[in-house]
Amino acid sequence: MSKKKMILDLDTGVDDTLAICYALGSPEVDLIGITGTYGNVLVQQGVRNALAILDLLGHPEVPVFAGLSHASFTEEEFEVLPVSAFIHGDNGIGDVEIEDSERSVEETPAVDFIIESVKKYGKDLIYVPTGPQTNLAAAIKKAPEIVDEIGAVVLMGGALTVPGNVNAWTEANISQDPDAANFVFRSGIPATMVGLDVTLQTLLTYKDTAVWREKDTYAAGKIADITDYYIKAYETTAPTLHGCGLHDPLAVAVAIDPTLVECLDINMKVDVDGPTRGRTIGDTDRLNDPVKTMKVAVKVDVPRFLDEFMTRIGNLVAAAK
Repeated sequence: MSKKKMILDLDTGVDDTLAICYALGSPEVDLIGITGTYGNVLVQQGVRNALAILDLLGHPEVPVFAGLSHASFTEEEFEVLPVSAFIHGDNGIGDVEIEDSERSVEETPAVDFIIESVKKYGKDLIYVPTGPQTNLAAAIKKAPEIVDEIGAVVLMGGALTVPGNVNAWTEANISQDPDAANFVFRSGIPATMVGLDVTLQTLLTYKDTAVWREKDTYAAGKIADITDYYIKAYETTAPTLHGCGLHDPLAVAVAIDPTLVECLDINMKVDVDGPTRGRTIGDTDRLNDPVKTMKVAVKVDVPRFLDEFMTRIGNLVAAAK
């Protein structure tokens, strides 16, 4: 059985770090690259974190590419919101110190790497963006044919059946670049939206990170430290959850095993005008189109996912130095 080729598009904060762990801990996946975006941190910090985490986990073979540094609708440089720094730490990885990688980002821009990878791997490629959709939208605009050539997009973002986490209707990743997300959603690219509808049902606790610490490796301790910071932040931002949401790693898990979730087949859009800017909602222009290019996850097999999550990451950090 051939491995699935995967690209992660990350604004490497804490749950992005766990997404990297899940991908590397999955024998079904060949992680061919990480493309950097902005959100939890600036692009420069995000790609630095990605390189450092890959090295920490013993996978320096995975290349990292810098993506666009700000939203598609503005020329102003992105600024990290205070709430992002509170949840992920000033450095994006829980203010935990990890040595800089001796590697550098690749010279090829992220947008070009995405296009080249689709051309090379076609339907065997899965693209998993866990931040704003800016890089993917730019790739589609530059090479529209990739919409029909790519295998699948599984994105972490949006909220259809629950409120947003920025306001009553907007989820954080979508809020960074609603215009790019709307373009992607309406492009016809085969996409599954893994949003707050399901990610807030998947929770990690200090009891779980203690299991990693028992692996007694340097990497295990660091990953546990990073995640504990995130859990601590959730005690303030979402005290009723009693754990931290596994947003980004769930998207990776669904990309590997779609049966983890149940989905609605519905063509989607993002509101880009008016007071509901950033809302992810059914596209009335294509609601009755018999061809549904998007799926929205609305139910998740929590016990099975958490078992896979703990097993895969546990094995990974145990094998690292």
